[in-house]
Amino acid sequence: MKDKQTVIKVLRLVKPYSPKIFLSLFCSLLSVTAQLLIPYFSGKSIDFMLGQGKTDFDGILTVIVIIGITVIIAAISQHLFAVCNNKISHSVCRDLRNSLSDKLHRLPVSYLDSHPSGDLVSRMVSDIDTFSDGLLMGFTQLFTGVITIGATLVLMLVLNGAVALSVLILTPMSFLVAKFITSRTHRFFTDQAKIRGEQTALINELVEGQNVVKAFGHEEESLSDFDEINVRLGHSSLFATFFSSLTNPSTRLVNNIVYAVVALIGSLYALTGAVSVGQVSIFLSYASQYAKPFNEISGVITELQNALTCAKRVFDLLGQNDMKKDTDNPATPPVTGSVELKKVSFSYTPDRPLISNLSLKVEPGSRVAIVGPTGCGKTTLINLLMRFYDVDSGEILVDGENIQNLTREELRSRYGMVLQDTWLSESTVRENITYGKPDATDEEIISAAKSAHAHSFIRRLPDGYDTVIKSDSLSAGQKQLLCIARAMLCLPPMLILDEATSSIDTRTEMKIQDAFSKMMKGRTSFIVAHRLSTIREADIILVMNDGHVVEQGNHETLMKKNGFYAKLYNSQFEA
Repeated sequence: MKDKQTVIKVLRLVKPYSPKIFLSLFCSLLSVTAQLLIPYFSGKSIDFMLGQGKTDFDGILTVIVIIGITVIIAAISQHLFAVCNNKISHSVCRDLRNSLSDKLHRLPVSYLDSHPSGDLVSRMVSDIDTFSDGLLMGFTQLFTGVITIGATLVLMLVLNGAVALSVLILTPMSFLVAKFITSRTHRFFTDQAKIRGEQTALINELVEGQNVVKAFGHEEESLSDFDEINVRLGHSSLFATFFSSLTNPSTRLVNNIVYAVVALIGSLYALTGAVSVGQVSIFLSYASQYAKPFNEISGVITELQNALTCAKRVFDLLGQNDMKKDTDNPATPPVTGSVELKKVSFSYTPDRPLISNLSLKVEPGSRVAIVGPTGCGKTTLINLLMRFYDVDSGEILVDGENIQNLTREELRSRYGMVLQDTWLSESTVRENITYGKPDATDEEIISAAKSAHAHSFIRRLPDGYDTVIKSDSLSAGQKQLLCIARAMLCLPPMLILDEATSSIDTRTEMKIQDAFSKMMKGRTSFIVAHRLSTIREADIILVMNDGHVVEQGNHETLMKKNGFYAKLYNSQFEA
């Protein structure tokens, strides 16, 4: 049933290319017809040579000309057939990749957080490539095979019903053999695709973290993990290949039996004079051509099973629920910078509540610092403010409006964000800085870079602002400076700084804090920091623990309380 649903989805993908499919079918029919006429005329030419001194040279010459024309028609139609099939296959896979790319932008962050990126990459690259190969083989060989079988049977029925009937009786043997084998390969191909996704995810993880793996001497354990997955993949691939490889010799055996039966019956008819020697030659050629597609189709079925398994993994990803849609009547309240949380509760998993009944009111232009031990909910609170996740209960108001009533684009356009985990695209320094403001002038770009203290190291790069950033071309601190410059260029109404200077040296950090102070002036800002010395000037400090705000106030007030914040602060300066 699941395979049936997958086939239906594949047919929907192919439907826009119906004209090319009909042209492909026509070319296939023309090619097969031309190829089937060649044995017929060859048999005629044999009959023109029988008998001493009875060779009909004019008849033979006519047949040669006809065969030549037929060969040219077959070659042209085969070429057009191949071109059409390649275009159909590549177009469908292009559409599928575009759909997947679009889907990834519509998936909720929760799905991306809970699934390995390597598995997603495997579905988008390896699985679609396998599907493309299977689809191309299906178009090129399945169509021609089915048409060849049908047309050959019709011609054999016209020439001699008894021979055609014997072939028809033996035909189900090929189907039974193929069905017996393919029913056992499906499970192994399914396991193969799934384990390949696991392997890609592990390789992606190990390549990205190779420095950590080497630093902690974890090479043996990593190899052991890889070997374990590789053994399982080898096991599934071995059995899938073994059973699929049985198909061809098994169907060849059946086809040879068919060929032998046709030769026997044809010879008996020839001895009685019911058919000529040339006609026996035609029967044998048709028996061979009739048998050949069964070998091809059995191989195609195996490849199609693998392709459908990969297609199912792709369709499973496409079938995931999109993030909650934006409201149909979005609000666009004027930007004031006010933020309010009313009895907000949130948990990643139902059995482990994280934030519970949190209420908070932030006045426009305030600097709000969020501090607390690891895992207390600081970054989660930021994710809720940006609506990367939706609250389980309660509501968050921005500029007096529930963020559920704003589009995500409208909400996020009001924030500038600098995260601890830097992300830069593999493009120029200029393009990375202007990521949020593509129309920025050179003066604005340089000004933002200077404010972020990135201008000096950018000038030292080979091509300055036009240097293409590679994965290992910049240090972690330099990447973070570019992310800060990106935020400073946009100058949004509100700021979120989540450990924005964690990879920067203390001296540069002090300079950037001055730049941040100027940038935050008049802007509502949320600052997540572990180095508490950097948030002493905050208007409000929220001290979080286990998802709750346990203390609230400015630095002096909280230090006088000598509570949880004071302990956190003093612990950073203890000997």
